[in-house]
Amino acid sequence: MNREIPSAGPWITQKEKDYVADAVANGWYANWSGYLDRFEKKFAEFTQSRHAILTSSCTGALHIAMSVLELKPGDEVIVPDVTWIATATCVCYLGATPVFVDVEPDTWCMDPNAFKAAITPRTKAVIPVHMYGHIADMEAINRIAGDHGIAVIEDAAPGIGSRYNDRPSGSFGLAATFSFQGAKPLVTGEGGCLVTSDDDFYERAYWYWDHCRDKNLTLFNNGIGYKYKMSNIQAALGLAQVERASEIIEKRRRIFFWYRDRLGDIAGLRMNAERPGHYNNFYVPTIILEGDFAKTAKELMDELDRRKIRNRPFFRRISKFPMFKPINAPVADHLAENGINLPCPTLLTEEDADWVAKNVREILLG
Repeated sequence: MNREIPSAGPWITQKEKDYVADAVANGWYANWSGYLDRFEKKFAEFTQSRHAILTSSCTGALHIAMSVLELKPGDEVIVPDVTWIATATCVCYLGATPVFVDVEPDTWCMDPNAFKAAITPRTKAVIPVHMYGHIADMEAINRIAGDHGIAVIEDAAPGIGSRYNDRPSGSFGLAATFSFQGAKPLVTGEGGCLVTSDDDFYERAYWYWDHCRDKNLTLFNNGIGYKYKMSNIQAALGLAQVERASEIIEKRRRIFFWYRDRLGDIAGLRMNAERPGHYNNFYVPTIILEGDFAKTAKELMDELDRRKIRNRPFFRRISKFPMFKPINAPVADHLAENGINLPCPTLLTEEDADWVAKNVREILLG
């Protein structure tokens, strides 16, 4: 196979093209928010939430959520040490402090025991992340948070379509945030969403999202708000995607099982988990190298790249970035050093998966 296999990419059909073309041609004047309204309603239903606010990114949605919590300097928010940096920087935007904790070895999500141990009188919130599609242990996290009066905000950016006991990601906390960035299962190019079933939280979030606009006075603002709005054209793409969510998520799962069928027998190689009661979207098929292989994870990634098989490392440890202070997190350390994200564009074929797996085996086993 000579063609390049990309690391990620969406599944776009004629439906998406038709919706976007309609938004471009007709989504103006009185129709300026037609697709925004429909997408918010559909996504709220999809996540079993009463309210949804579309945003320009998941980062923006997280920033709004932290603002609603009225974080200030001296406050602390507990986050996992391996995730995308926005989970932590949304806390920093308000002058508060992200407190990093280790993750579980199988789900790669926040370890509830580490969360509990990190709580101080300054802890205001916790942001569990549904890493690569597996929903965090929300029962334990919610129980601990409830005992200490801590707000729970789900970072469900990687968890679109995942479920636990038939409850969708985004329905477990006070609020949740999602991403529609181009590598995610559902895409709008860039974009995000904040969902909640708490009416008061929604009203405050909407106020911040709308530049703290006074509802009763034209062009009058009574606070410092933000401009994190999604465009109607993006929402047209997003509406078509969420209407096709079931087939898109099922395809992402199929890709994972193709890989597992071809690589799961290798001793010392571990892949994504799916605990009982969970439905993992397997957003990113990942391998963790734990055996005595011919190559390290970094060497494997470099060799795959030379063969035009694009891949990515596991998320790095945020606390090791120069602006933060490293913590003791042996599980996160192990994952960051030995984890590899395999190619997972939604249009990946079984032949592609065969080719990737064949090369992984050849490089690792000789």
